[in-house]
Amino acid sequence: MVTSAQALKKYGDPNLQRAMVMWDVPGYMEIGVIPKRIYCNRDMIEPLSKAFHNLIQTGHVSELKTWDGCFNIRKKRGLSSMSLHSWGIAVDLNQSDNQLGKTYDQLITEGKKPFTEGFLQCFRNAGFDCGGDWKSRPDRMHFQLSKLP
Repeated sequence: MVTSAQALKKYGDPNLQRAMVMWDVPGYMEIGVIPKRIYCNRDMIEPLSKAFHNLIQTGHVSELKTWDGCFNIRKKRGLSSMSLHSWGIAVDLNQSDNQLGKTYDQLITEGKKPFTEGFLQCFRNAGFDCGGDWKSRPDRMHFQLSKLP
Protein backbone atom coordinates (compact mmCIF):
# COMPACT_ATOMS: atom_id res chain seq x y z
CA MET A 1 0.00 0.00 0.00
CA VAL A 2 1.27 3.45 -0.95
CA THR A 3 1.98 5.79 1.96
CA SER A 4 2.00 9.57 2.14
CA ALA A 5 5.76 9.44 2.68
CA GLN A 6 6.23 7.48 -0.56
CA ALA A 7 4.03 9.92 -2.49
CA LEU A 8 5.94 12.88 -1.05
CA LYS A 9 9.26 11.28 -2.02
CA LYS A 10 8.13 10.55 -5.59
CA TYR A 11 6.04 13.64 -6.37
CA GLY A 12 7.29 16.25 -3.91
CA ASP A 13 5.24 18.96 -2.24
CA PRO A 14 1.62 18.54 -3.38
CA ASN A 15 1.26 22.32 -3.60
CA LEU A 16 3.69 22.35 -6.55
CA GLN A 17 1.61 19.87 -8.63
CA ARG A 18 4.32 18.65 -10.98
CA ALA A 19 2.58 15.36 -11.77
CA MET A 20 -0.97 16.61 -12.28
CA VAL A 21 -2.72 16.61 -15.66
CA MET A 22 -6.17 17.18 -17.11
CA TRP A 23 -7.28 13.80 -18.41
CA ASP A 24 -10.04 13.32 -20.96
CA VAL A 25 -11.87 10.27 -19.62
CA PRO A 26 -12.39 7.65 -22.34
CA GLY A 27 -15.87 6.14 -22.34
CA TYR A 28 -17.19 8.66 -19.82
CA MET A 29 -20.60 8.58 -21.55
CA GLU A 30 -20.98 4.88 -20.72
CA ILE A 31 -20.04 5.50 -17.11
CA GLY A 32 -22.51 8.31 -16.54
CA VAL A 33 -21.53 10.13 -13.36
CA ILE A 34 -17.82 10.50 -14.12
CA PRO A 35 -16.83 13.97 -15.35
CA LYS A 36 -15.65 14.29 -18.93
CA ARG A 37 -12.29 15.57 -17.67
CA ILE A 38 -10.52 14.76 -14.43
CA TYR A 39 -7.62 16.61 -12.83
CA CYS A 40 -5.46 13.73 -11.61
CA ASN A 41 -1.92 12.46 -11.35
CA ARG A 42 -0.55 11.27 -14.70
CA ASP A 43 0.20 7.90 -13.04
CA MET A 44 -3.56 7.39 -12.49
CA ILE A 45 -4.54 7.49 -16.15
CA GLU A 46 -3.75 3.89 -17.13
CA PRO A 47 -5.05 2.15 -13.97
CA LEU A 48 -8.17 4.32 -13.76
CA SER A 49 -8.91 3.67 -17.46
CA LYS A 50 -8.57 -0.04 -16.76
CA ALA A 51 -10.84 0.14 -13.70
CA PHE A 52 -13.55 1.98 -15.67
CA HIS A 53 -13.23 -0.54 -18.49
CA ASN A 54 -13.56 -3.39 -15.97
CA LEU A 55 -16.70 -1.81 -14.50
CA ILE A 56 -18.28 -1.49 -17.95
CA GLN A 57 -17.29 -5.00 -19.05
CA THR A 58 -18.65 -6.66 -15.89
CA GLY A 59 -21.79 -4.56 -15.60
CA HIS A 60 -20.74 -3.25 -12.18
CA VAL A 61 -20.75 0.27 -13.66
CA SER A 62 -24.45 0.33 -12.69
CA GLU A 63 -23.36 0.61 -9.03
CA LEU A 64 -21.60 3.91 -9.67
CA LYS A 65 -23.86 6.78 -8.56
CA THR A 66 -21.59 9.70 -7.64
CA TRP A 67 -18.11 11.00 -8.40
CA ASP A 68 -16.76 12.42 -5.14
CA GLY A 69 -13.32 13.50 -6.21
CA CYS A 70 -9.70 12.76 -6.90
CA PHE A 71 -7.47 15.76 -6.25
CA ASN A 72 -7.74 17.58 -2.93
CA ILE A 73 -4.73 18.76 -0.92
CA ARG A 74 -5.60 17.81 2.65
CA LYS A 75 -4.74 15.62 5.60
CA LYS A 76 -6.44 12.29 6.09
CA ARG A 77 -9.65 12.78 8.04
CA GLY A 78 -8.86 12.64 11.73
CA LEU A 79 -5.15 11.93 11.18
CA SER A 80 -1.97 13.98 10.81
CA SER A 81 -0.59 12.47 7.58
CA MET A 82 -1.47 13.80 4.15
CA SER A 83 -4.17 12.11 2.12
CA LEU A 84 -3.12 10.49 -1.15
CA HIS A 85 -5.76 12.74 -2.73
CA SER A 86 -3.17 15.49 -2.18
CA TRP A 87 -1.17 14.00 -5.07
CA GLY A 88 -4.20 12.96 -7.14
CA ILE A 89 -3.53 9.22 -6.76
CA ALA A 90 -6.82 8.29 -5.09
CA VAL A 91 -10.51 8.62 -5.92
CA ASP A 92 -13.70 8.60 -3.86
CA LEU A 93 -16.95 7.23 -5.26
CA ASN A 94 -20.51 6.91 -3.91
CA GLN A 95 -19.56 8.56 -0.62
CA SER A 96 -23.06 8.63 0.84
CA ASP A 97 -23.43 4.84 0.62
CA ASN A 98 -19.84 3.96 1.56
CA GLN A 99 -19.04 6.05 4.62
CA LEU A 100 -15.66 6.13 6.30
CA GLY A 101 -15.33 3.84 9.31
CA LYS A 102 -18.29 1.60 8.47
CA THR A 103 -18.19 -2.01 7.36
CA TYR A 104 -20.31 -3.50 4.60
CA ASP A 105 -22.64 -5.08 7.16
CA GLN A 106 -23.05 -1.80 9.07
CA LEU A 107 -23.87 0.05 5.87
CA ILE A 108 -26.43 -2.58 4.82
CA THR A 109 -28.05 -2.40 8.28
CA GLU A 110 -28.36 1.38 7.83
CA GLY A 111 -30.15 0.90 4.50
CA LYS A 112 -27.18 2.00 2.38
CA LYS A 113 -26.06 0.41 -0.89
CA PRO A 114 -22.32 -0.18 -0.47
CA PHE A 115 -20.20 -1.39 -3.34
CA THR A 116 -20.34 -5.11 -3.99
CA GLU A 117 -17.31 -7.37 -3.94
CA GLY A 118 -17.44 -7.46 -7.75
CA PHE A 119 -17.17 -3.67 -7.96
CA LEU A 120 -14.18 -3.65 -5.62
CA GLN A 121 -12.55 -6.42 -7.67
CA CYS A 122 -12.73 -4.27 -10.81
CA PHE A 123 -10.48 -1.75 -9.07
CA ARG A 124 -8.18 -4.35 -7.49
CA ASN A 125 -7.62 -5.91 -10.93
CA ALA A 126 -6.65 -2.48 -12.27
CA GLY A 127 -3.94 -1.86 -9.63
CA PHE A 128 -5.83 -0.21 -6.79
CA ASP A 129 -6.08 -0.81 -3.07
CA CYS A 130 -9.69 -0.57 -1.91
CA GLY A 131 -10.45 1.18 1.35
CA GLY A 132 -13.25 -1.34 1.83
CA ASP A 133 -10.58 -3.97 2.52
CA TRP A 134 -9.12 -2.09 5.47
CA LYS A 135 -9.93 -3.68 8.83
CA SER A 136 -9.14 -0.93 11.33
CA ARG A 137 -10.68 1.99 9.41
CA PRO A 138 -12.76 0.81 6.45
CA ASP A 139 -13.31 3.40 3.74
CA ARG A 140 -15.40 1.74 1.02
CA MET A 141 -15.64 4.93 -1.07
CA HIS A 142 -11.82 5.17 -1.39
CA PHE A 143 -9.60 3.66 -4.10
CA GLN A 144 -5.87 4.41 -4.27
CA LEU A 145 -2.97 3.23 -6.37
CA SER A 146 -1.57 0.05 -4.83
CA LYS A 147 1.98 0.94 -5.91
CA LEU A 148 3.79 3.83 -7.49
CA PRO A 149 5.30 3.27 -10.94
